Amino acid sequence: MTRGEHTMDRLALRGIRGFGHHGVFDFERADGQEFVVDVVLGVDTRAAGRTDDLGETVDYGLLAKAVKATIESESVNLVETLAQRIADLCLGQPVVRWAEVTVHKPDAPVDVALDDVAITIYRSRT
Repeated sequence: MTRGEHTMDRLALRGIRGFGHHGVFDFERADGQEFVVDVVLGVDTRAAGRTDDLGETVDYGLLAKAVKATIESESVNLVETLAQRIADLCLGQPVVRWAEVTVHKPDAPVDVALDDVAITIYRSRT
């Protein structure tokens, strides 16, 4: 992050859950599994703070529904692709300057005991 991005307000939505059919294996696409998404957004909330107007910031209720819908939409092979789609969705909000998206795949089919597999990406308008 650049210096200007450190001073930006941060809006976080953590633990958005959805049932998706993503993965490289046929059984993942057929059976599906739960995915959990966290987003942190860089937003300048000064106008919203002054006006008390939801239109000046992110409607996080609507955004959470849209993220869930993205998790549950068209299947992809990689969690990286899912994370990119969610970042693009977040950056579609006019007041969002940057987005950090983490996609958790806690039931990833690996042959080692683990708590979670996750990818975190950072995307900005610049």
